[in-house]
Amino acid sequence: MTDRSDDPQVEPTLIRPAVPPRTASRPVVTPIMPSVVYASDTPDALDAQYEGRAAGYTYAREGHPNADALAARLDALEGVPGGIVTGSGMAAVTAVLMSLCRAGDHVVGGDQLYGRSLRLMREDLPRLGIATTLADPTDVAAIEAALRPETRLVLIEVVSNPTLRIADLDGIAALCRDRGVILAVDNTFTTPAAIRPAEHGADVVIQSVTKLLAGHSDVTLGWVAARAPEHAEAIRTFAVTTGLTPSPFDCWLAERGLLTFDLRFERAQATARRLADHLAGRAGIESVLYPTRDDHPDRGRAQAVLQGQGGHMVTFTLEGGRAAANAFTAAAEGLAFAPTLGDAGTTLSHPASSSHRALSAEERAAIGISEGTFRVSVGLEDPEALFAAIDGGLAAAVEAAG
Repeated sequence: MTDRSDDPQVEPTLIRPAVPPRTASRPVVTPIMPSVVYASDTPDALDAQYEGRAAGYTYAREGHPNADALAARLDALEGVPGGIVTGSGMAAVTAVLMSLCRAGDHVVGGDQLYGRSLRLMREDLPRLGIATTLADPTDVAAIEAALRPETRLVLIEVVSNPTLRIADLDGIAALCRDRGVILAVDNTFTTPAAIRPAEHGADVVIQSVTKLLAGHSDVTLGWVAARAPEHAEAIRTFAVTTGLTPSPFDCWLAERGLLTFDLRFERAQATARRLADHLAGRAGIESVLYPTRDDHPDRGRAQAVLQGQGGHMVTFTLEGGRAAANAFTAAAEGLAFAPTLGDAGTTLSHPASSSHRALSAEERAAIGISEGTFRVSVGLEDPEALFAAIDGGLAAAVEAAG
């Protein structure tokens, strides 16, 4: 190493530059800003930021440029301003429940929520003094019967996971509005390409950005927005206080993924419709669920709520139970057997061994999940190649079922 300490042309400098380089142009792509801390000019300037009189960043747990850039795009997609990005979809769900509810309150949840949301409802909220009840969101009368004087919030998904049942969103929204209850809707399955719950009366909208919005299985993020300013501020404060902070790099990746979201949604949805028809009536298939099919139990509501959109998810049940399920996944070459959805590639999920494994066999059966039930998150493959891979798995499943 050369000693340049005596070089008169080299001036000693501070470790951190005072300002970033200035240029006459600007980046086309949002820069990644991994800085955890941001410097202010004076204490008065910092006061102005904290008091809302000046825009700026202080500490990344409280917000950073990549999270705000992503949030602005998600706000526009869902039609709700002021949303925040969180470290995961479950972080968004948790921020809603823990910021808007307190001990002594009661929460009603859809009985087919995402598995971890169900666990939160069944175990964690009651442990903290928040009572919970699960009810069928396809039946507004069931939701109404579950309400109590102390009910604070109702949490539902528009389309249930994994049975693809369609919630009576408009009816539940009217009920909550009449009773003064907050309605929170997890829109992960449907996405804003199919429905914008706030336009149907939802007070809070939640997304797991990890899934179809980001679309490449390489980020873990959530998003939540509330229409009432006091709810939005409560959610933001809880998320900041408890460190539900998103990674700048994940936010950058998700923002890039959103640029192709509409295209990916349309391609996957078109293939999903074809896949549902392809599976129906085939040997070894007990049932197929897809919202736009005539045999879907909520087809009328699907048409009214989703307005012809069916989404990218298909659920089917194999004859032959677990043996057939094992044979199917082993033989469906090229299809990832993974507990996720929304990837660019098609993935297979087996709820009984993944998302809903915490439920007993009887509880799963009550909501239509058996050992032969699979949820397919349709990707961007050539449809014929996808059908061939599925058919290979079906042939093995039929053989295993005897």
